[in-house]
Amino acid sequence: MGRMNWKGTCAGIVLAGLGAFGAAEAYGQLISNSPRNGSVVKTDAVQYLFPEQVSVPAGKPAPVTLHFRVAQGLHINSHTPSDEFLIPTTFSIPDGMGVRLIDASFPPGVIISLAFDPKTKLSVYTGEFAIHARIVATRGNHLVEGKLRYQACDQNQCLPPRTIDVPINVIGK
Repeated sequence: MGRMNWKGTCAGIVLAGLGAFGAAEAYGQLISNSPRNGSVVKTDAVQYLFPEQVSVPAGKPAPVTLHFRVAQGLHINSHTPSDEFLIPTTFSIPDGMGVRLIDASFPPGVIISLAFDPKTKLSVYTGEFAIHARIVATRGNHLVEGKLRYQACDQNQCLPPRTIDVPINVIGK
C-alpha cells in the first residue's frame, strides 16, 4: 500500500471518484513499477539531447535552449499539468555550481485523453521538446549538472517520478 501515498500520478484523476476497495484495485491496474505486456519501456523515458557546451557572457543573463526527447509510446506531464495531483515537469540547477538559473520557459503541452478515461484531458509532452532557460554564469568553465524531473506514462500506466541529470559545460567569458 506504500504506493497509494504517491501524489501526482495519471491515476490520481481516476482514483478520486472510486471507493477504497475499487481504488486499490484500479491503482494496481494503472500504476506499476514493472512493465505489463511490454507497454512501458525499460530504457530512459526522457533523453537529454543537447547542448553539451555553451559559452555565455560572464555575469550577464544569457539564453540556453535545452533539447529533450520523450521515448516513443510515452508521454510526460507538461510543466503545467491539467490537475493538481499530476507531477509537473521541472528543470533546476543546484546552487554552488557557478551558474544560476534565472528562469525557464516550457513549451505548451499537447492535450490528450486516455482510453480508460476519454473525458479527462491531460497536458503532456511527447516526442521532442525544448526548454528555454536563462542563466547567469561566473567567469570560468563550469560543469553544470542540471536536473529534469518528470513522470512518464503510457496509455495504461505510469512509472515512478524520475529526475535525470542534464550535464552542460558552461563557459563564462
